[in-house]
Amino acid sequence: MAPYLWKQVLSWSAMIAMVMSSLNYGFSQERRRPVRKPDVPFAPSVDEVVDMMLRTAEVTDKDTVYDLGCGDGRIVITAASKYGARGVGVDINPIRIKESKRNARKSGMSQKVTFIEQDLFKTNLSQATVVVIYLDPGMNLRLRPKLLRELKPGARVVSNSFDMGDWKPDKVVKLNVAGSECTIYYWVIPPRR
Repeated sequence: MAPYLWKQVLSWSAMIAMVMSSLNYGFSQERRRPVRKPDVPFAPSVDEVVDMMLRTAEVTDKDTVYDLGCGDGRIVITAASKYGARGVGVDINPIRIKESKRNARKSGMSQKVTFIEQDLFKTNLSQATVVVIYLDPGMNLRLRPKLLRELKPGARVVSNSFDMGDWKPDKVVKLNVAGSECTIYYWVIPPRR
């Protein structure tokens, strides 16, 4: 092959490779990694706990439920399918977001729920009327100032298993699931001072 043709082939090959990589063409979404390591491992809430969390928050079709660290999307999908709410799931892990979207399609709830691949600390919570979390004690404490700052008075927060330090819950619900006791904590955002 003539040298000038070889340069053109290499030039075109490089350009095609750049375009394909910018489109993420040919790379499986499953291989994408979060922008940083998730703060807590994915541990799904069992269906009985999901239902009790949503009932404790008295979710209705007027609500927008945010699940911070949404995992497979089951909480916002249940809020949409069972209570008619709109849902927003947030997770830093692209694999979890892909799984959540797939689960929403399977359940027929894609029009009522949205999933965002994002750090939950960078998520705007101002549209949420209910926030559901299943994180850990340290994450709950880090999240607390954001909840109090961004949620409107009257918005509800529900946590699976972990409280928020000295922020006294408005309600604590205990239930027994498969021989294990589970605690659900519930708060209402107070009026601004």
